[in-house]
Amino acid sequence: MEKFKFFIFSFALTLTAIGCADSLNVAPKQVLDESLLTKPSDMEGFVSAAYARMTDIPSFDSPFSPWWTGSMRSDDSYKGGGGTWDGDGWHFMETFVGVTPNGWPLDYPWYVSYQIIQRCNTAIQKLQNITEEEFPQKNARIGEVTFIRAFTHFRLKQFFKYIPYIDEHVVGTSAEFEAVPNRERDRPNDQYLWERILADFKEAEVLLPEIQPKKGRVDKNAATAMVARTLLFMAYEQDDRNSVVNINMERLTEALVYLDKLTDQEGAKVGLQADFADNFDIAFDNNTKESIWEIQYSIDDGSSTGGKINRGEGLNHPFQWGGFQCCGFHHISYNMGSAFKTGPDGLPLFDTYNNGSYADGDDAFFGQNTFDPRFSHTAVAPGQPWKYNPNLLFETAGIRNGAEYGYLKSVKELVPPDCNCLLYDGWQFNSMNKQMIRYDEVLLWKAEVLIQLDRWNESLGLINKIRERAANSTGRLVKKDGSPVLNYKIEPYKPGINCTWDKDFAWKALQWENRLEMAGEGRRFFDLQRWGILTQTMNDYFAVEKNRFPWMGIARFTAGRDEYFPIPQAQINWAKGNYTQNVGY
Repeated sequence: MEKFKFFIFSFALTLTAIGCADSLNVAPKQVLDESLLTKPSDMEGFVSAAYARMTDIPSFDSPFSPWWTGSMRSDDSYKGGGGTWDGDGWHFMETFVGVTPNGWPLDYPWYVSYQIIQRCNTAIQKLQNITEEEFPQKNARIGEVTFIRAFTHFRLKQFFKYIPYIDEHVVGTSAEFEAVPNRERDRPNDQYLWERILADFKEAEVLLPEIQPKKGRVDKNAATAMVARTLLFMAYEQDDRNSVVNINMERLTEALVYLDKLTDQEGAKVGLQADFADNFDIAFDNNTKESIWEIQYSIDDGSSTGGKINRGEGLNHPFQWGGFQCCGFHHISYNMGSAFKTGPDGLPLFDTYNNGSYADGDDAFFGQNTFDPRFSHTAVAPGQPWKYNPNLLFETAGIRNGAEYGYLKSVKELVPPDCNCLLYDGWQFNSMNKQMIRYDEVLLWKAEVLIQLDRWNESLGLINKIRERAANSTGRLVKKDGSPVLNYKIEPYKPGINCTWDKDFAWKALQWENRLEMAGEGRRFFDLQRWGILTQTMNDYFAVEKNRFPWMGIARFTAGRDEYFPIPQAQINWAKGNYTQNVGY
């Protein structure tokens, strides 16, 4: 399996411009002056430095930066681990109680993100000083780091809403960086930040090649997808209290143009894998049409740390079971598990799915219900095969604290225990790539846009395509005797037979399909945020969950505050008053 490997070396990057702790402002003993690195042969190093740091982008405190917090902060997942005390900052996040600007999980991702952005800006500055004749890859490399910069700003904006936008024109002393506000007070809302992010992705799309010679580098399709995704978020316009007050149809119409660019390639360059399982199997890293862009991880690559390992999901392996050693975080919620139940017609139980759950017992839950096959690609319960291996049954011993976090272990991000991709250095990590954009998502985005544009009949085929793939993804979901792990039953939507496909029903089906397809992958919170339904969804969820787990009794979602994190206080202090704290904090 070929991966684009990142060789990390030291530059005198202007990281003090975005640092947050005095301890970081220590003069290194040996530094290579970046002013000496001006030759075309030096350019690849600046681009590689941006890619290399990007593996640390996820969020929330070095070295553990969970990609999955967008599931934990929704109705999809529980934090897991040893108890509410274990990673208490994440506990505060999932209950929305106790989150403060001084919380330990917030400052580090901000700091790392602006390190990445500054590496991108340094690369752009250097590349602009050479010609294409000197360095034929110039435009492609500028496109790559422009994409990385845009994606990093995009994630920061999802987390914090108002952020300082830093481009290659912000240069010089630390004071110049400090002077860039996170919120420009003459702007009526946050749309100006979306505009800048959008412009970066559009520029990247122009510059990037359709095919990269090395796997792992972003290409034109990745930028096209992120243009569409940015327009999708821009379309749901918010007021100062984070409420969605308008759906901008012009934005959605433009997004559809970019989505069409991708779906027009179906069968040639992009498409759904025949089996959903391929998306969560390390053997398919950089090797599917479905993955449009994936973060590259590696092991035993010659680096001092043993590799650019995925530390963002490393705590999630089972706790001291089957060869795994640590640490039992990230469980699929009982609400999410129940969402996979289907009725006699093979459709979701939209209104009654949460009447009963795995809390009622294994036999009652699995014995009395039929399931969408995606349940078994998302979660494993004791007694069921681990990661498509009928000879290895998951055991209760692998659940660290089932009393507080249930017994449905998340598995999409995990690997077999005998995989040579595992690294243990006090905690356990694996090197499976992280798929950031998949074609199934693109189909769901397109269906969403079509429904909002009152073209819901055109969304039916897109949603059914995903459901039909799910129905055909049972080949690996078998026991040792070849029988299915669960009683799977799933059908496409058939207007006039099992549903009435009007706009309201299509919208409900789209939201449901989005949840089932991307379950546990960190997307759910941001979908609810975009749609403006976080308050109702989360407080309805807590009302039931508090009867399942006592620690949920304190959980509550406060509208006008909890849609975003507070700006880290350390960053406000560093910016000397140029940052404005988010509403509610």
